[in-house]
Amino acid sequence: MQPLAVDIDGTLTRGDGSLDPRVIDPLRGWPEPVVVATGKALPYPVSLCGFVGVPTRVIAENGGAVYLADDDRLTFTGDRERAQRVIERYTDAGHSLGWESEDFVNRWRETELAVNIDRPLEPLREIAHSEGMQVFDTGYAYHVTAPNVDKGAGLRTVATRLGVDPSSFAVIGDSENDAAMFEIAGASYAVANADDTARAAADHITTDAYADGMLEALEALRE
Repeated sequence: MQPLAVDIDGTLTRGDGSLDPRVIDPLRGWPEPVVVATGKALPYPVSLCGFVGVPTRVIAENGGAVYLADDDRLTFTGDRERAQRVIERYTDAGHSLGWESEDFVNRWRETELAVNIDRPLEPLREIAHSEGMQVFDTGYAYHVTAPNVDKGAGLRTVATRLGVDPSSFAVIGDSENDAAMFEIAGASYAVANADDTARAAADHITTDAYADGMLEALEALRE
């Protein structure tokens, strides 16, 4: 079987956003390295690895943060200061980020910033473009990040540090931020709830959605 890179939101979760406990044992028992690749800030995938019981191998912040227990190195790529400028201009234009007063979504971010999915997207894209930044719409938040940062770059970094080719990986995800991984992986699966960008980039689209689709993809990889 192949090394595995898997998204969290929309892939390991149920439709209500909660982690589906059925994914734990298959991930824990996967015989090759498992990498958790997410748009979330670093503490989330690190904690998930701990609770699942797999070595901590994570791509966080859409590729901006990479940590591997194998070499105990944490690296950052991105431009948090420019992301902050985008956010300041966005709020100066009268838009809020859409989070609670205690913003746990952004509190621990090192390389990017995120805006609630219910906030206006086009003004954010325009401001980000003018600052030389990009916006990922993950279906859960809008992420303002540097143009050289994506999960594909993160997966290349992981593969290099593990001493394998990125094409040796199988990848499972659901959003446009997963497409860059799909394009370099040897096998890629978009779960049935995936957005159009992810579906177009994937080798396979599962019949089932959310964690059911992820479990379906794992079964196909086993076969």
